Amino acid sequence: MIIRKATLKDAESIANLLLLAMEDIIFNFINLRDYDNARNFLLHFIEQENNQYSYQNCFVAEEDNQIIAAVNIYDGAKLIELRSPIIQYIKTKFNPDFNPENETQSGEIYIDSLGVAANQQGKGIGSKMLHFLIEEFVIRNQQTLGLLVEKDNPKAKKLYLKLGFQIVGRKMLVGKTLEHLQIKN
Repeated sequence: MIIRKATLKDAESIANLLLLAMEDIIFNFINLRDYDNARNFLLHFIEQENNQYSYQNCFVAEEDNQIIAAVNIYDGAKLIELRSPIIQYIKTKFNPDFNPENETQSGEIYIDSLGVAANQQGKGIGSKMLHFLIEEFVIRNQQTLGLLVEKDNPKAKKLYLKLGFQIVGRKMLVGKTLEHLQIKN
């Protein structure tokens, strides 16, 4: 398995994988519980540059020429700038009252979402992706990594804590209370 920076040609795979991790949130964003609309929404932005979901802000895990996992990650200081085109799109096409809370902030590199192909789950691929990110951002570049985890996902929280993340607070995002975790060197 290799982990590499994503390219535009990876967009379809990234959309499918990230939607596994954030289906409910995207449903809330677009105000529809519709898989195809949610996937098309994500794909639209993954294929574009300079937004939070852009392929530019993704890494993929590849095995046997198949993308089996994807992670979306960006500088928290750029959230407002990166999210702006998404907010405008949602307000125009789906929900004129859309005004999400800030899920990250300056001072952390934010792991927005991580998705592993259904047939690859339970094989440690998510852990390998996280180890890669910790090595790249925390150890090599002396940065802080942050993420949010749902309270009803104790398995993910346990993994993050095992890898060295610590709970630093709580955040709200589209009506959900999430725990904010960080890891720093």
